[in-house]
Amino acid sequence: MKRIILLLETSRAFGRQLIIGIARYSRLNGPWSFYKEPIDLKSSVPHLTTWKPDGIIMRDSLITKELLKLRIPTILAIHNSSYPKNLPVIKTDSSSIAKLASEHLIEKGLKNFAFCGFNNYDWSKERRFYFNRFISEAGYKTHNYILPKRIKKNDWENEQQHVSNWIKTLPKPVGIFACNDDRGQHILEVCKLIDLKVPEDVAVVGVDNDPMICEIGDPPLTSIALNVESAGYEAAKLLDGLIEKKKISKRQILVSPSHIVQRQSSNILAVDNAEVALAIRYIRNNAKNKILVKDVVKTTGISRRALERRFRKTIHRSIYDEIKLVRIEWISKLLIESDLSISKITSLFNFTDVEHISRYFKKEKGIGLREFRKLHQPR
Repeated sequence: MKRIILLLETSRAFGRQLIIGIARYSRLNGPWSFYKEPIDLKSSVPHLTTWKPDGIIMRDSLITKELLKLRIPTILAIHNSSYPKNLPVIKTDSSSIAKLASEHLIEKGLKNFAFCGFNNYDWSKERRFYFNRFISEAGYKTHNYILPKRIKKNDWENEQQHVSNWIKTLPKPVGIFACNDDRGQHILEVCKLIDLKVPEDVAVVGVDNDPMICEIGDPPLTSIALNVESAGYEAAKLLDGLIEKKKISKRQILVSPSHIVQRQSSNILAVDNAEVALAIRYIRNNAKNKILVKDVVKTTGISRRALERRFRKTIHRSIYDEIKLVRIEWISKLLIESDLSISKITSLFNFTDVEHISRYFKKEKGIGLREFRKLHQPR
């Protein structure tokens, strides 16, 4: 029985889901024996040596070098870019996460955008960089929050006033991408203190979809769900290969976003054109039906050419693209959050057959329906 050390935080959904994925691999391919140290990690190193572990999956913490001296196959779940480059890593896909956040906020019709993160974490800085890039490519500017040097790390009590002042200066309505759910919760707290309405004045999106943090918010926080459990499974599989001294080609496991879990914090349609707003509402209310562009046009009372022109000016998409985007979003949600069969989903969305919906979905997502469900749905 292989002995595996897990030095991962369990206070957040990210660490817990990694462990669930690792445990699933163990059940199917083990069993493995796991060691988790509840006390100070540094004091546990001597004991870990006597336990004679076969492998380690851990955060890139201060004791990384001490554990590396044990010369045991190790995979790092990294926070920062400064780590031993010879080790395999679990890393979040910042580009895809930022892209999903930018698309979600732009879809709402917003024209003002901001990013709030942590200066001292590379993953946060990466998300800021990519969010700025995607917003810029869409023709807008991002207002970035920068933590003052005088305020110490993790000192929210003193930082709160500075965040309040920053949010007051932002043009409204504004869509704020928070680097994670903790930061999103900070934004929600500040908005209550300074009497700003969420989502009417400030729409907020976080990352991790940690139910405890998202649901405790007032209003509840919209968040980007990640396929962390699948990454945990893949990490365990990779570690198993390292222990067995197999030839390993994959050195990086990416934690990718699966979908947006929309809650009240971003449930807004900030479109100042009445006809476009009416058309978008019609599309969202009827997305499961096989609606056509002419059906959308009919609800507005203006010509197709005029509505198309207003769509492109307001949300930078055609009417057809909006229909397709909303339908794909709904299909993705059902694939991940329900156990409905592919044939049932096909029927719900009024496709003629499974082959038709599969082509439609793969053209947009680059992956088939079953592959998408297997990749993103916890097993």
